[in-house]
Amino acid sequence: VQLVESGGGLVQPGGSLRLSCAASGFTFSTYYMSWYRQAPGKERELVAGITSTGGIRNYADSVKGRFSVSRDNAKNTVYLQMNRLKPEDTAVYYCAKSRRPSGLGAEYDYWGQGTQVTVSS
Repeated sequence: VQLVESGGGLVQPGGSLRLSCAASGFTFSTYYMSWYRQAPGKERELVAGITSTGGIRNYADSVKGRFSVSRDNAKNTVYLQMNRLKPEDTAVYYCAKSRRPSGLGAEYDYWGQGTQVTVSS
């Protein structure tokens, strides 16, 4: 299993970024996927999750209305569109594969290497 994130970078407050996570080594279309983030000195935080078909999407309160998670099962890729970015969104962002296809139990068995997002003027 391999998860490879891309799309991070430096952006000004109020700006946008789209992160991508390319997956391989498992049947991507059958698994719940999530995005997490970790800021320096802080615990890892769940940002968003999406069911295998994309029919249900879940978000942390801190990003609701600003971030949008989506997936393209034909491309084995999950995305995180981040709009109206704030300095407090600065973190390393990781995608993660749920241990169970349904996502129940919020357990993850594979993680990407992460991509840095820095929001600063």
